[in-house]
Amino acid sequence: MTDNAIEISGLKKTYAATGRSPAKEALKGIDLNIPRGSIFGLLGPNGAGKSTLINILAGLVVKSAGSVKIWGFDQDKNPRQSRAAIGIMPQEPHLDPFFTPAGSLDVQAGLYGVPKAQRKTAEILDLIGLTDKADAYARSLSGGMRRRLLLGKALVHSPQILVLDEPTAGVDIELRNMLWQNVRKLNDDGMTIILTTHYLEEAEAMCDDIAIINHGELIIRDSTANLLGRLDSKTLVITPETACALPALPATVSGQMQADGTMVFTYNSGETPADVILNIVREAGVTIKDVKTQQADLEDVFLSLTSAKG
Repeated sequence: MTDNAIEISGLKKTYAATGRSPAKEALKGIDLNIPRGSIFGLLGPNGAGKSTLINILAGLVVKSAGSVKIWGFDQDKNPRQSRAAIGIMPQEPHLDPFFTPAGSLDVQAGLYGVPKAQRKTAEILDLIGLTDKADAYARSLSGGMRRRLLLGKALVHSPQILVLDEPTAGVDIELRNMLWQNVRKLNDDGMTIILTTHYLEEAEAMCDDIAIINHGELIIRDSTANLLGRLDSKTLVITPETACALPALPATVSGQMQADGTMVFTYNSGETPADVILNIVREAGVTIKDVKTQQADLEDVFLSLTSAKG
């Protein structure tokens, strides 16, 4: 066994032309390894190819070319084992309204061939906070409860890998916090988590590594820390004691005076240390009341990379 939960090589998918719509190349030769035990972010704008990749992993879409190994099992040679190793929490809720949560989990476990004696229905209901709704019809559940049930269904066969496709889209803060608590617990127990999200602050807070896909191509794959370090641009915000003019600045620094009197300086920390700016301000006779710095976040990195490839 390798150290990777998923190994993708040369993955391509072209959707055939239909009617007036031409053929669409959704994936253009993706090479990607996802380490075991990690929380891995799969990011990209709408139409980038993320859903196609996930549906191929789930066995719902047939690839056009390339290879996929899930937990060491080749998807073509060992389809049953590869599917058993992965659980998918889809973005859209698809639940039978006449099943109860307990019944829904039990049926899902049966579809995966889990013997009754090995099913963890009660344990999963407790994890997702639906024990008190175990015997309520799914049609009576709130939207948030239905999303919890989707997570439970993805866990019935105890997969080694869990894929969360936009899990917090449109949910309230309480449910979002509960979901991330569950994800961290599952990851602490050894489960590999793959996350797609448009909330980049979530990916920044949760993910060990991140891959960004755009136009069906892998733009970059790196640790979250390294991605954040790619942008060396920083912002220094200085609040003076009294109103004053913006001092003269070197070419490597841009400055702007805000309506409230604060001075905002944008600079490259590799070229110009913050101390240089502070000294310039002091030498101009400005008494500094407050100072703070702002660094680039994952959204800045994401936008810079996807716009460059756009």
